[in-house]
Amino acid sequence: MTAIELRGVRKEFGDVTAVRDLDLTVAEGEVYGFLGPNGAGKSTTIDMLLDLVRPTAGTVRVLGRDATGDGVAIRRRTGVLPDGFSVYDRLSGRKHVEFAVRSKEADDDPDDLLERVGLLDDADRKAGGYSKGMRQRLALAMALAGEPDLLVLDEPSSGLDPAGAKEMREIVEREADRGATVFFSSHILEQVDAVCDRVGILRDGELVAEDSVEGLREAVGGEETLEIAVGDATGANGADDAAVAAVRAVDGVSRVDRDGDALVVSCADGAKTRVIAALEDAGVAVDDFHTREASLEDLFLAYTEGDTPTADGDESGSDPPGDDTADEEVDR
Repeated sequence: MTAIELRGVRKEFGDVTAVRDLDLTVAEGEVYGFLGPNGAGKSTTIDMLLDLVRPTAGTVRVLGRDATGDGVAIRRRTGVLPDGFSVYDRLSGRKHVEFAVRSKEADDDPDDLLERVGLLDDADRKAGGYSKGMRQRLALAMALAGEPDLLVLDEPSSGLDPAGAKEMREIVEREADRGATVFFSSHILEQVDAVCDRVGILRDGELVAEDSVEGLREAVGGEETLEIAVGDATGANGADDAAVAAVRAVDGVSRVDRDGDALVVSCADGAKTRVIAALEDAGVAVDDFHTREASLEDLFLAYTEGDTPTADGDESGSDPPGDDTADEEVDR
């Protein structure tokens, strides 16, 4: 069964189109990463899932229900960690969680939830004195109340230190293990790469890519980055030295950068041997080399700023998104 299904969804705010003809399906039990630059329409999409705004056109179904007609029932089965969560300054952390448990008509022990997010020792402090990271943990504890079937996490690692981000990742993994669906929007791409089964990338309100990280990597050509430590036999320094010139001439190389005594080469899979051979033929000493695959950050930039295959297999435009001011007004 599907946990989230959007078909032909469009959302307009006056003359601004925040989401354009969006088709999106998330399976039950899946951890789905939802990415896009500021103003892409991510928060508007999340608001439509929760029936906080209504689509101009198209259908939104969540947990088997029509979001525009059964929003209250959907929210009872959904845990939400919103971006920019605000606390009630005079209430303790425990009171916040007790409220969340009551509103879900659940029987969770608030202390158990607070312990899961590392806040039990601060449970009786007024939340107005919490740091940003502590407020984020509190919001997560409230989202976990009632063992929700769906978790919607909007920038869940915001304000967390590395240890807190690791704990967040582990909580997401445990929720997925018990069968919950997780819809995960974040700018911290390492987090998304670590926990998500699939990733969707939104650009100017349109889904331009959707696949596993490995699938996205293959779709952009399977390029890898080759980092080569070269000796002093290159002659002059700079972008036009013998080493750079030799590598640039190799078939399958798309980019060469000089970084001190190293070359950083973007090349197609299989071009590595030709690159090394070209350097040796040019009399350049290769001291060491290693490769790394494109990171999710590399892929994100390729899909949001470059010429890449779209979700439908067509080429997307090469121009980066324009002025995001109008979109930021609606991408709350």
